[in-house]
Amino acid sequence: MCFAPESGAVYTAPKIGAMPRFRKSIYSREWKELTGWLVQQRKQAALSQRQLAARVGVVHSLVGKVEQGERRLDPIELVLYCNGMGADPCELLRVIQSHMTADDA
Repeated sequence: MCFAPESGAVYTAPKIGAMPRFRKSIYSREWKELTGWLVQQRKQAALSQRQLAARVGVVHSLVGKVEQGERRLDPIELVLYCNGMGADPCELLRVIQSHMTADDA
């Protein structure tokens, strides 16, 4: 238990590492699968990184950073990114889920 002197409240501090599955690195196998799929879809759409960036309305370096695994996309950004390539974000989720399910088996 902890005491918050400002409010006088007593509370239980959350356990550090309580959600270890949510603390995956951008270098995890799942993230590499995601970035690999994004690169594949961009190339399939015959787009350069600069062309995709222009379609999405971001600087081209962001596309490179995403593809290298140096920058994560939040869910809204991911949908916009996929739309810029004409790719189905639901397909990406199915691909990732199938790999995670296979790993659990």
